[in-house]
Amino acid sequence: MTRQVASLFPAKRLKHVVSLRRSRVDGNEDDRPYVGLENIESWTGKLLGNSATDEASSAIMVEGTSLSNTFEPGDVLFGKLRPYLAKVWVAEFPGRSTTELLVMHPVEIEPRFLRYVCLWHDFVNAVDASTFGSRMPRADWDFIGNMSVPIPEWRKQCAIANYLDRETVRLDALVAEKERLLDLLAEKRRSLITRAVTRGLDPNVSLRDSGISWLGEIPVHWETWKVGHLAEVGNGSTPSRSNAAYWSEGKIPWLNSSVVNRPKVTHADQFVTELAAQECHLPLVKHGSVLVAITGQGKTRGRAAVLLFDATINQHLAFIHPKQSHLLPWFLRWTLFAAYDFLRSISDDAGGTKGALTCEEVANLRVPVPPVREQAVILAKIAVSVERLDSLQAVTKNTISLIKERRSALISAAVTGQIDMEQVAWKSPR
Repeated sequence: MTRQVASLFPAKRLKHVVSLRRSRVDGNEDDRPYVGLENIESWTGKLLGNSATDEASSAIMVEGTSLSNTFEPGDVLFGKLRPYLAKVWVAEFPGRSTTELLVMHPVEIEPRFLRYVCLWHDFVNAVDASTFGSRMPRADWDFIGNMSVPIPEWRKQCAIANYLDRETVRLDALVAEKERLLDLLAEKRRSLITRAVTRGLDPNVSLRDSGISWLGEIPVHWETWKVGHLAEVGNGSTPSRSNAAYWSEGKIPWLNSSVVNRPKVTHADQFVTELAAQECHLPLVKHGSVLVAITGQGKTRGRAAVLLFDATINQHLAFIHPKQSHLLPWFLRWTLFAAYDFLRSISDDAGGTKGALTCEEVANLRVPVPPVREQAVILAKIAVSVERLDSLQAVTKNTISLIKERRSALISAAVTGQIDMEQVAWKSPR
């Protein structure tokens, strides 16, 4: 194993203390509860969602048949795909699972102790290093079965499993609490920004109906305009990758839609040549423009960012270059942030599968337009509030990371005998 923690317990090969269940059934003819990779939460081993549905999404399809592994209570299911190695579950009922889960039947090892061994940092790292395959790397039972694992006497295995059950539940509860705080901070951030760009900062201001479904009421002295009336709107393209003359030693920054996953675009990772700009009709997008992702099924579509340098873009982005005498770039960016759900809805084409915005739809989007001086005051307030909330978010995320590191270290120390279970039992509250 890589970076193995010295174990104080005797070791055996995993295949000598478990047997691998290899029985498979046709999922189309078997009505036992189904467990897929999506049903097991990483690290905690909690069972999520409806385990009896959507079996075809994870089961291996062979000649049109949905194959599933079978398992019995007390079996330990271990994800063998590289992204899911920390998905480990002790079966609580008889059922069937995706074939991407190894089903181990404990013979000389307590099932819960085996689960913690499989979550041991060194175990996961070693399995990860052994995975093969370019599209979806997976581990092989021949490797896993030959791994040496610590095997203390049965009484100690149970004591360690009881201790870790108690401690990991406590740590997982702390993580869940911090994650709820992250959700609250994100919602507060969104609410604060949305209110600022749709109602302004004066809580006593008189309001009027904007006539815009996503916007609602706005201050009476504000105007509404179509984006295209106050800005130039367009999009780009992707020069042929097979033509080296378009890319080799290019100096013009070229951006794809991933850049909108941060509020501002400060640098480029790819560059095209002058020839590409001419022959592929690439626009030169000026700094101070707002970029919007117009395609994609993930969260990226509908997101926006402010461009801080001149660049060109691909076909999955639209640029909006506003007339700053009427509309400031950052005010437009935060307005699009507030309109995100609306942009998603129109790009889904009323429930269809279009999954794309058009430049025309972007240009026709009606947005609130306060006086420019008021826009600047609103932006200053947003900047202060966002900085404070983002700082709290960063601290909370760091705390979550520390708790998870503590959980991992605790499992490693316990399964290798670094923690004296008798001392722990003596100190535990009665």
